[in-house]
Amino acid sequence: MSRYALRVASLAAALGLWQLLTGLKVDLWLRFSQFPTVVEVARAFAGRLSGGDYWTDLTDSVTRILAGFLLAAVLGVATGVLVARSRLAEDLLGPLLEVVRPIPAVALVPVAILLFPSNEQGIVFITCTAAFFPVLVSTRHAVRALTPVWEEAVRTMGGGRWRILGSVVLPGALPGIFGGLSVGIGVSWICVISAEMISGQYGVGYRTWQAYTVVDYPGVFVGMVTIGVLGWVTSTAVELLGRRLTRWLPRTTSYSAADRVPRVRATAPAPVESSSEAMQEVPDDQLV
Repeated sequence: MSRYALRVASLAAALGLWQLLTGLKVDLWLRFSQFPTVVEVARAFAGRLSGGDYWTDLTDSVTRILAGFLLAAVLGVATGVLVARSRLAEDLLGPLLEVVRPIPAVALVPVAILLFPSNEQGIVFITCTAAFFPVLVSTRHAVRALTPVWEEAVRTMGGGRWRILGSVVLPGALPGIFGGLSVGIGVSWICVISAEMISGQYGVGYRTWQAYTVVDYPGVFVGMVTIGVLGWVTSTAVELLGRRLTRWLPRTTSYSAADRVPRVRATAPAPVESSSEAMQEVPDDQLV
């Protein structure tokens, strides 16, 4: 409970500092006088919640994220395992993936507009591309880091490739896979909002950009807060699912100082006999 209280206190302190700087219109180097106050953002947020457009935008953005992220999760894990386990796949796909990976997903917006018949499919494509590469890289490194002893043990007991894949490769790589999924869901939110700003008609990103064009800065911050909360909720859900599926991993359950410093009971040392006394107890016929 103390840890949750500390988290709530840190969030409250950040909001209080925001209200203080914007309410006093502090202009030192950063121009907080241009920012809306917390009260203004809360009032705009309450007004958006009472309308139907907010929930429509929320549903559209979440649907796009889920569609693109689930597709990226399946393709990223499959491609990562294939590249890590097959030299032929690495030679064929590796150079192409490494060339495409540095390209920002937002830069693919014109490609999506030209390639797909509808903006909806293009936004899902951008979201999928953004999450695909973190999942791919994490899966590839996790599979390559597995110890060969486990695979040799399965082969010794008569297991084939599919048995090794299901019993060794995927379970052993799960921590790394979920690390990539956690990163990928955050990148997906960044890119889906950018794609909605450029080519969308509905969604949180589209509404945020629309508020900016009409100089509605409290509305812009409503969109930013919504994006932050949605990203936090989805990434937390991925992490909880990962902990659920990797319960066999050792974890630290306490962070107290007493757990970090082990207690050692002081015991009296055992008496040590001198060499002369030990020699006296050995029979003469055993001495060399």
